[in-house]
Amino acid sequence: MDWTNRHCRFFHRLLAPDALLFTEMVTAEAILHGDVEKLLGHDPAEHPLALQLGGSNPDRLAKATRIAASHGFQEINLNVGCPSDRVQSGRFGACLMAEPDLVAECVAAMQAETDLPVTIKCRIGIDDMDEEAGLDLFVDALGAAGVRVFYLHARKAWLKGLSPKENRDIPPLNYARARRLAARRPDLMIHLNGGLVDAATIMTELPGFAGVMLGRAAYKTPMLLGELNESIFGRAGKTRLEAAMAMADYADQMGGIPLHAVTRHMLGLYASQRGARYWRRTLGEEARQDRRGGALIRETARVCEEMATSWAA
Repeated sequence: MDWTNRHCRFFHRLLAPDALLFTEMVTAEAILHGDVEKLLGHDPAEHPLALQLGGSNPDRLAKATRIAASHGFQEINLNVGCPSDRVQSGRFGACLMAEPDLVAECVAAMQAETDLPVTIKCRIGIDDMDEEAGLDLFVDALGAAGVRVFYLHARKAWLKGLSPKENRDIPPLNYARARRLAARRPDLMIHLNGGLVDAATIMTELPGFAGVMLGRAAYKTPMLLGELNESIFGRAGKTRLEAAMAMADYADQMGGIPLHAVTRHMLGLYASQRGARYWRRTLGEEARQDRRGGALIRETARVCEEMATSWAA
């Protein structure tokens, strides 16, 4: 939330032309009462794109799905994996794993409003839930409700006693449990999520799953997306320089928004490269005051490319 907005997704699409991108989680209530264009608007270049919804009221989710269905998304995803206090207080996110029947009602209500696939993002369990029986019960209930696609974060969520940040690392990941689920339910498309930060690990874990989902790794080291796109789909995305130049054009076209609203999503583009610090400092700090639009991105990228070339020489 607050990260993978339309500017971030436009950037990631340049690097991963074949990946399915996700919106940040949008609550059903926000769609029903907020600025729909701001919440659901996007560039067609972002497609294929899934809308990620949050909520627990079948009727409200159905109405939000009806509104969203006309905005060109390829998939509607119900988030049953977020562990934040704010989400729990609204009775949605990971806490819903304890209520599979309610989630099934939500899914049925959403499916009645769209022909798009309604999918689920979840954890392998929460709190004291048994990772074996509890996860099987949850997935089987949703499978019976017609859900065919699951994005499975292979780590329990501890809703009592751990912060959302701690829930990223505690308890340990359990890829083996996710793999057992995928093997037991080959009729479902199980995607592995959680702790996937490098191409070697991802390509090792991918067999047996329908796919993988990346979060923070895509944000911190976005060139990983291009590397994976080439390995999985046979074609790479844009190079660093090409992506930077395309985003400079995009920033110019967006006009009235602050430049930093675009550049803050690009800070990892030169990660692990000579010039990475200069890139981050310039686009992270100077972009807040700069009024030149895409020109700053172009100039900064050229400097970084020169630094990398001189280092290689």
